Amino acid sequence: MPVLSNSRHERFAQELAKGETADSAYVAAGYKENRGNAARLKANESVVARVNEIQGKAATRAEITVAGITDRLLAIAEVAEKSTEAPMLQAARAALMDAAKLNGLVVDKTKHEGLGPVTVTYVTKGGEAAAPSDEDYETD
Repeated sequence: MPVLSNSRHERFAQELAKGETADSAYVAAGYKENRGNAARLKANESVVARVNEIQGKAATRAEITVAGITDRLLAIAEVAEKSTEAPMLQAARAALMDAAKLNGLVVDKTKHEGLGPVTVTYVTKGGEAAAPSDEDYETD
């Protein structure tokens, strides 16, 4: 589908494709704020088709980018693996790990417990609050 003939409709479709709400896209396209008209224009067949086209092109570009980066990382790894030097082998390993992460084969996991920062108060045997001493960190 070509660019919409109405420039305001085209701008509205572009803003929607970026993820803007219909209301903000309507104003960005140069219209006065009107929630009803924004909803009506969002449902317009030509606008819906144009938004789908724009988003489809963006998805294709992202896919090509991931594939291109993966190819380059694998080429770096291949060249680095030919060396017997430790820094080059480390570069090869790093390139392979980056390619795996980029393609979702490796996921960094983190474990979060609790709802926020924890305040620790040290209490002496006498029941008074105190800062930790070196003895608190000693292990047997």
